[in-house]
Amino acid sequence: MSRPPIARTVPRTTADAVDDYLKTIYQFTEWQPEPITPSQLAERLALAPSSVTEMVKKLAAAGFVDHRPYSAIRLTAEGERRALATLRRHRLIETWLVEVHGYGWDEVHDEAEVLEHALSDRLLDSIDAQLGRPTRDPHGDLIPAADGTFHRPDAVRLDEAPAGTSGRVVRISDRDPDALRVLDQLGISLDEPVRVSDELIEAAGTALVRRSGSEVIISPAVASAVWLEVDSLPA
Repeated sequence: MSRPPIARTVPRTTADAVDDYLKTIYQFTEWQPEPITPSQLAERLALAPSSVTEMVKKLAAAGFVDHRPYSAIRLTAEGERRALATLRRHRLIETWLVEVHGYGWDEVHDEAEVLEHALSDRLLDSIDAQLGRPTRDPHGDLIPAADGTFHRPDAVRLDEAPAGTSGRVVRISDRDPDALRVLDQLGISLDEPVRVSDELIEAAGTALVRRSGSEVIISPAVASAVWLEVDSLPA
């Protein structure tokens, strides 16, 4: 049974809002190269476009983003530094909730959204040490080190991988908890060695062959949440 998200008990501050914006802008380009537009940012944050426009102006004035009217939004070096610091907090908390407190990987996002603004740096570092300084969260998203460094594997999205591609699962997006639950039911998890079947089933989705030799069919929506580090491409 899924746990309800905890109530927000810490008042939301302007700094919290800035961190949420910068984190969302960074995440949009984390696994693909196209920068985010104001309308996409408004959709991701579930806010009115007018509200997003005003905040983006403030972020630009503060030196966190580069943005001109009717153009995409890009983080400055300072904006990226702050976004990575927030992501580090968020992903360490998600890992802590799963590994120490028994949460499912589909239950932790909303909890971490609240706690990332509430925990002290000292407590966060203690959590990091307790977990053994992890480099990725339960979904395979990278946890930057305290100095902001990280290593991202070369990866391709499963729904864009050609038939016959072999690799291992290195990231599963947590944007859709239902997709995480489907993958749980199918037994697909991080580091799973898989191969895209030579016979794609266009009407049903992507046919995926697992290490055990069994084949499962994943819908396009679920396949779009999975990233593979490719071992070999079809000849």
